[in-house]
Amino acid sequence: MPMPEKTFAVFIYGSLLPGHGNHHVAAPYIRLTQPGVIAGRLVDYGPYPALVRDAEAQAKGASVCGLWITVDERGLREMDELEQFVGIEEENDYDRVWAEDLEASEYRGWVYVWESPRGCPAIEETYWPDYLARRGKKEYE
Repeated sequence: MPMPEKTFAVFIYGSLLPGHGNHHVAAPYIRLTQPGVIAGRLVDYGPYPALVRDAEAQAKGASVCGLWITVDERGLREMDELEQFVGIEEENDYDRVWAEDLEASEYRGWVYVWESPRGCPAIEETYWPDYLARRGKKEYE
């Protein structure tokens, strides 16, 4: 009897979203999708955002809208590589941390975050595509 495929829930909020520059990294591995909202705030790194879950985000009760995706192990590895996540307690570009949906507690899983804004400007919108539309910005392809 074959072992069931191991899957992982991941919250995506920026360039991995459908229609954006890095969606192709996750797309082949996506099994399920569900809209979601998690605690945190976005900052503008230029070609893509970063989600920050710092004291400022907590004080404001900030949230970010995105998409919960379910991927297999290979999909998680591909996203880890894109986000330059090599492991817990390692030097990473983005850390991968556990998060829970603010509106539907049955949705929980991994999200890629920065520990601090790294000097990048705050994004007032809760959804990266809304910010891009308001700014008339093109995303990095």
